[in-house]
Amino acid sequence: MTQELSELFEFLGCRTPQAWLGNAVQNIDILLIDHAHCERKAAASALNLITLAPENAELVALMSPLAREEMLHFEKVLQILKQRNIPFTNLPPSNYAQSLHRISYKKNKERRLLDLLLIGAIIEARSCERFASLLNVLEDDELNTFYRSLVKAEARHFREYLRLAALIEPHYKERLQLFLQAEEKYINSVDTVYRFHSGLPHSELF
Repeated sequence: MTQELSELFEFLGCRTPQAWLGNAVQNIDILLIDHAHCERKAAASALNLITLAPENAELVALMSPLAREEMLHFEKVLQILKQRNIPFTNLPPSNYAQSLHRISYKKNKERRLLDLLLIGAIIEARSCERFASLLNVLEDDELNTFYRSLVKAEARHFREYLRLAALIEPHYKERLQLFLQAEEKYINSVDTVYRFHSGLPHSELF
């Protein structure tokens, strides 16, 4: 796992700020609810990619089981919420994903597909990095065991998204840097909400 994380940390270019991690223990209910929504959205994103490019056999072969796996993770988080008597409710998301999608191509199908795969790789990588980072601050055996298992899954998803992107455009790295720069800026900016993929806690202003 150490080698996988080293590759992932190098890819992202920045780690989760300590200010975000410092608020995790006090906001675990919110993080769990948002985590469930993240798994649901990850499954939907995988299915949307199949809808966008059903002729891409390799993409379909990877995204179909990935969507199922994300839904299994979703169901596991729901189970944890139920055990802890935390209601699963609607939760306004942060603008993390929106900040990445805002700079993606919208009209050209091949370029849009490449951008969505790159965004998917970044989101999976950040998820993996945050699960790994939370292991260092949470004193919760159940969550630590669960998050440790998710580190491996998210690292694999990150590599799968990147591999599909490379098949579409071998020279994708320049485009990738645009998204990575936007992601790093967001992660290190003060956010209006505290979510699994949010930036710095708003309280840092005061």
